[in-house]
Amino acid sequence: MPDRETRTILLVDSSASILFYLAMLLKRLEYRVVTARSAEDALRMMGDALPSIVLTELSLPKMNGIQFLKHIKDTARYAAVPVVILTSENDPGMKDTCTRIGCAGYVAKPVEPDVLYRTLQTASESVPRLNIRLRASLKVIVGDGSVIGGTKRTEYATAISEGGLYIRTLYPQPRNALTPLRFFINDREISARAVVLYSYALGEGPFEEPGMGMKFVEISDGDRALIRGFIKEQLTRDITPQENSTAP
Repeated sequence: MPDRETRTILLVDSSASILFYLAMLLKRLEYRVVTARSAEDALRMMGDALPSIVLTELSLPKMNGIQFLKHIKDTARYAAVPVVILTSENDPGMKDTCTRIGCAGYVAKPVEPDVLYRTLQTASESVPRLNIRLRASLKVIVGDGSVIGGTKRTEYATAISEGGLYIRTLYPQPRNALTPLRFFINDREISARAVVLYSYALGEGPFEEPGMGMKFVEISDGDRALIRGFIKEQLTRDITPQENSTAP
């Protein structure tokens, strides 16, 4: 799970509570965030520095989201910036209109972190990630003694996603090695088999820590859902329900 360039999101919404909630969520998703409460303010900010992505609500004071999107796409300096629409509107025609004008994605409220993340990744990355990567500290039992290099050891995962994890270890296995794993989330044991996608020696990698990135190749649907729920829980912790409301 190598690190990528940090993207800057210009988040536009007239609700202070929504701005707070989404800014917190996006920062936990490892984006840099700047905020504006109107399209006019957002355009002034874009005049100073272009963001990597614009994430905007449709219901805005004065210039609305459709007009804002059209202005961006009609302005040569801004046209290449992907715009993702965030809205509680249920009108399919509105989505079609945004798509025709050139929006890069359309996300419904209330926001599901994994849906938002995939949409932003698709809008901004040439090789988008499908799953959220969460930094963590999870004890992992690596190997069961049944495969070469598979002597059972206790290690720690420093990042996890629905699709795999990064294990910090002084003894990374070679690429394509298939290894049994056991780890615990919320007191529930998860058993899986994972393949090594890449490995780093001491002093290498994004955090200069030795280890290996692994992809789950055998894991139950229930365990995958548990990981997904754990990641959402960690991303939204300490954010109260009213902070995800539509009240201004």
